[in-house]
Amino acid sequence: MTTALRRISFIVIIAVIWEATSRLSGLPDFMFPSLIQVFETLYNGILNGQILVAIGKSLSRLLIGFSIAIVLGLLMGYLIWRYKWVEDTLGFLVTALQSIPSIVWFPLAIIWFGLNDMAILFIVTIGATWTMTTSATSGFKNVPQLYQRVAKTFGSTGFHFIRTVILPASVPQLLSGLRIAWAFSWRALMAGELLGAGGGLGQLLETGRSLGQMDLVISVMIMIAVIGTIIDQIVFTRLERSVQTKWGVT
Repeated sequence: MTTALRRISFIVIIAVIWEATSRLSGLPDFMFPSLIQVFETLYNGILNGQILVAIGKSLSRLLIGFSIAIVLGLLMGYLIWRYKWVEDTLGFLVTALQSIPSIVWFPLAIIWFGLNDMAILFIVTIGATWTMTTSATSGFKNVPQLYQRVAKTFGSTGFHFIRTVILPASVPQLLSGLRIAWAFSWRALMAGELLGAGGGLGQLLETGRSLGQMDLVISVMIMIAVIGTIIDQIVFTRLERSVQTKWGVT
């Protein structure tokens, strides 16, 4: 309760400072809109469906791209952990590619797929794949050898060994990787939509910029922050607490 009260109080203070600055600065509304104007635009956008449609498009792209990234990351992470020659080749490449911002791939995506949803999905997938691969590899490598020896002593091999030993033991690390990979994919999605086409919250940001409607830009930014906070706090935080409780960390 204390934490929630502190957060609400902090947000209220920021809102008061923003409103006072907007009214006293003398800047025009298109440069520094008041919060009242921003929330009116946000309310109207939700009411007429403009923002809700954009949210639906963005979340659908995120779900598809992030799901692909999880599958690719787990697969490559397993191969890098399992085979030394894959670690020396693919593992080295993944480390190098992880340092490249996902938006840098956008020109290639446009050339390969065109200025459409496929290009944005490619950026979203790229944004999360390398992080997920690195986290999966680290998680698999950190499985205690004792667990592996005991399982093999009881005859566990192949897919049964992976399903019953490797994956459960690496869940804490995989969950942390999922959280980081989601953040990267969410940012990549916004950047891709901002530069691309096809609707979505990022495209709505670009529309507000081109029309000089900073109240629309800020209202979309608020929605992006709210969605990100909800997913992080409700989904990933609860999953982490559940895993920590199960593993006896808390």
